[in-house]
Amino acid sequence: MSVSLEAQLTIALQIILAGILSGLIGMDRERRGHDAGLRTHMLVGMGSCLFTGLSVLAFPGGDPGRVASQILPGLGFLGAGAILKQGANIQGLTTAASMWVTAAVGMGVGTGAWFAAICGTIIIWFTLVIVQRMKPDDLNSKRH
Repeated sequence: MSVSLEAQLTIALQIILAGILSGLIGMDRERRGHDAGLRTHMLVGMGSCLFTGLSVLAFPGGDPGRVASQILPGLGFLGAGAILKQGANIQGLTTAASMWVTAAVGMGVGTGAWFAAICGTIIIWFTLVIVQRMKPDDLNSKRH
């Protein structure tokens, strides 16, 4: 089976968009000094987009959700690596959650739902940046 050059170009453009949107999410994590920052989020979003786009194209008569559904278990592995327990404190939950939701943005772009992915990115960014600023000062000093 051969995938048309036009379809491949569409996926390439989708990967670029997923990288940009994922980068916006990752910028907050990078700015806060987390290991899973800009590049990690961009790779998660672009990889999710590529896997999703290819699953849609490669299995036109089959179930493209079978390939795309494997993104989440792989991401669980990455998210587990971002979460650290230090004494009574647990750190990295927000970073793990942001990688998880970044995969959803990438999957959205990969299916062609770019408008939903853009809106999702705006809401995610708002949650990471603006909602963080709305927390009481004593909580802002903790690393999330």
